[in-house]
Amino acid sequence: MSPQSKKVTEKFFQDADITINTPAFQKKKGYTSYEELMEYLNSQISKHPNLMSMSFIGTSQRGKEIPMVHLNRENENTEKVKVWIQGGLHGNEMGSPESVLYLIDQLLNNAEYAYLLDKIELKMIPMANIDGYEKENRYAANGLDLNRDQIKLNIKESVFLKQAFSDFGAEVALDLHEYKPYRKDYTALSTYGIASIYDAMFLYTGNLNVPDNLRNYTKDRFVIPAKKVLDEHQLLHHDYISTVKHLGDIHFNQGSESSRSSATSYALTGCVSTLLEIRGVGIGRTSFKRRIQTTFLISMSYLKTAYNNSEELKAEIAKAKKTQVNAALETKRNVYKDTIITIDLDKNEAIDFEVTIRDALQLQLLKERTRPFAYFILPEEKAITERLKILGLELSLLDEEKEFEVESYTVTEYEREAKKYEGVNRQTISTEVKTIKKSFPKGTVVVKMDQSKANMAMEVLEPEVKNSFITFEVIETAKGAVLPIYRLIKTDTSLR
Repeated sequence: MSPQSKKVTEKFFQDADITINTPAFQKKKGYTSYEELMEYLNSQISKHPNLMSMSFIGTSQRGKEIPMVHLNRENENTEKVKVWIQGGLHGNEMGSPESVLYLIDQLLNNAEYAYLLDKIELKMIPMANIDGYEKENRYAANGLDLNRDQIKLNIKESVFLKQAFSDFGAEVALDLHEYKPYRKDYTALSTYGIASIYDAMFLYTGNLNVPDNLRNYTKDRFVIPAKKVLDEHQLLHHDYISTVKHLGDIHFNQGSESSRSSATSYALTGCVSTLLEIRGVGIGRTSFKRRIQTTFLISMSYLKTAYNNSEELKAEIAKAKKTQVNAALETKRNVYKDTIITIDLDKNEAIDFEVTIRDALQLQLLKERTRPFAYFILPEEKAITERLKILGLELSLLDEEKEFEVESYTVTEYEREAKKYEGVNRQTISTEVKTIKKSFPKGTVVVKMDQSKANMAMEVLEPEVKNSFITFEVIETAKGAVLPIYRLIKTDTSLR
């Protein structure tokens, strides 16, 4: 049962007067089933065989094939912008898959948007977490969260999704979500509690391992114009905020720096990346049409921006890939007071409400480490190299034993959490870095840092980074151990 009263819906969240032809809107109750999804996709392919195709990236834990839609108009004279759009990563965010289907419908069947495929190639995952969706449950079948698995890659579906993303080489990425407007923490705020009023919230990265120009370009060229579109339709928006307890008080985290979720994970590969949070979890089909419209308006704004600025976009991405940032090991959020708009549930009115913001979009760098020329990984560390490949890193192997002067990590402080987080006992370590001469055997893995996705390598291989392979037990270690990763600082032209 929805916690949202009729009077709140009528005052703040009336549906748009639009027609949506996707499966859920052909019935009065429920949502698009997996079978209806597949029938709908196949029907669109039969109508538009020259524009749409479909493949399967793998199967869910319960054996359902995960479809990937490909929209593309053949045009040999145009270098297309590659756009990735993903829906349904959380199975209880029911508007997300429907929004992907509506976007497909409009791109194929509405002449107003047909031109976009002249310059844009899309790959779309309508329903990433099929097992969770069928039970209206946030999590995958094994109880883990797919949007906390973008780095550790311990869930079957995560591996398929990330491999497909890496293979595509997206330049713009949208991950479509919904958020819960009635949170437990909100009951303690104002007189008798509050509810979130924002139709949409934008989550884009503040991670300092992503070059400044790409972070700023995402905000200035994509996020801000999309917000203006929402303003024109009288839809409220904010950068993504969620409550967090700090010393007993309720604060609001804003933005993200965490690569364990998509907004930052995608950005670390050198693309414009945003996770959209639409107001919808826990309120059933309330304002369902409004939710789909909001997602569509933002998605279409991103596509139009990519179309109208394709050369500029590619230039900014190229600039970011050439930027040699050092590894950000430790950062601190900017903390300040600000005002948000919210619904006072006692008065049924929109109010300005002062809160404490902990802002990941304004990070202070506390500790960094010089960017290496390459990382060396010992041949036996298969778990590391398998994940690096899935994340899209290019790897080479030493073809003979050879000695190098490198930096090694020795663990000086070690802590392992007793309670599991998403299936692992997270590790936190400090290291001492020493310069040594070491002979590396044939088959040692080399990760050169002049490649396009090199910043992802720093994020996962530098052991003190919050979401590294060390953090998530891809590499198990202990105090006093020497890690199986080494840093080559000096340029070496002998490496292939």
